Amino acid sequence: LLVLVQVHGQGGVKFQNWAKTYGSSPELYFQPTSVEEIREILDMARQRGKRVKVVGGGHSPSDIACTDDFMIQMGKMNRVLKVDKEKQQVTVEGGILLSDLNVELSKHGLALANLGAISEVTAAGVIGTGTHNTGIKHGILPTQVVALTLLTASGDILECSESTNADIFQAARLHLGCLGVVLAVTFQCVPQFHLHEVAFPSTLGEVLDHLEDHLKRSQYFRFLWFPHSENVSVIYQDPTNKPPSSSASWLWDYALGYYLLEFLLWISTFVPGLVRWINRFFFWLLFSSRVENIGVSYKIFNYECRFKQHVQDWAIPIEKTKEALLELKGALENNPKMVAHYPVEVRFARGDEIWLSPCFQRDSCYMNIIMYRPYGKNVPRLNYWLTYEGIMKKYGGRPHWAKAHSCTRKDFEKMYPAFPKFCSIREKLDPTGMFLNAYLEKVFY
Repeated sequence: LLVLVQVHGQGGVKFQNWAKTYGSSPELYFQPTSVEEIREILDMARQRGKRVKVVGGGHSPSDIACTDDFMIQMGKMNRVLKVDKEKQQVTVEGGILLSDLNVELSKHGLALANLGAISEVTAAGVIGTGTHNTGIKHGILPTQVVALTLLTASGDILECSESTNADIFQAARLHLGCLGVVLAVTFQCVPQFHLHEVAFPSTLGEVLDHLEDHLKRSQYFRFLWFPHSENVSVIYQDPTNKPPSSSASWLWDYALGYYLLEFLLWISTFVPGLVRWINRFFFWLLFSSRVENIGVSYKIFNYECRFKQHVQDWAIPIEKTKEALLELKGALENNPKMVAHYPVEVRFARGDEIWLSPCFQRDSCYMNIIMYRPYGKNVPRLNYWLTYEGIMKKYGGRPHWAKAHSCTRKDFEKMYPAFPKFCSIREKLDPTGMFLNAYLEKVFY
């Protein structure tokens, strides 16, 4: 009995992801402060035949973190454990938010070479779902991980890296939360740097015809396409020694980019034909002139995700970028009833060797589509979603693990050469399926 007294699970907690598109009511919700406590929670789960789900920032726009059994929220295990200045590496507990890590690293003159749009996410969570940004010389965020510590279902602690437990390492660098609890992560960092961001208008034809040039010209190149039009905003981000400055305006960005957009999209739920005009209007309003920003790297990588949204984000082989985008554009033109909110965000990533990475063994283009939920209202998206998924599958796409998608094990076996290897590691580390949930059952069964 003494054992159970130390760990307190809360009942009646309602978990919801950031976009409020998925949620669950875990029977018990834990916020452990030590490895011993986590071990006890796993023991209790084993005794009671319960499943366990570990959650970080809760940002994933899918039900990957949901459970009705035990939920472990890692927010209290958020320390920086070690900074190795010589190797430029940092070891942190799995529950640290990247927003806190960025600030800590800059005190030591270090930074992460690449970051996603959001930093209210945890170190263990980012690698769990394969968070990415853009830059053809840069891999997805898990490629920056050089070691990690895993607590398995049986209570064993495994140190994993290229040289120790190498197989488990390549599985755990994108772990889907199903291999155990990630206690610590070691990131390879780089010296702190500033980024110069330039955004300028272009057309879809121009960007697709000169993709190679753009990729060479800027280290972190991405572009935004405005569906129902030719309009594109090209964004270059590159290291610089210039002092911070900004030509962006809070008023325009917020008053118009947020409040006016939400209001107009809400009206468009009654008059769907308005969306094509809204996309064009906002391009003219906010994206038709050149804008520059200079700031410390993590502030430029991060940007506001505005308001609640549904998203899909698949990675296709980079050489298929043009065909796939033009096909999506054609599908919208041939189907006037189908509406698509702006932007379609197009980003690039280097190939890697991580077993379940969407960029496994190939340089990739990520194509992110979005449907906002103005004032929480759902906008019909099924047609657009299925059309997009069909095009992505046709070109050999692989879905982003954090986002909602309709793939099952059969799909993943085709997409991922190393899928059977991952499955055998998962079955070895978690033979009873303690870390599974509804989302993961679709993946593995």
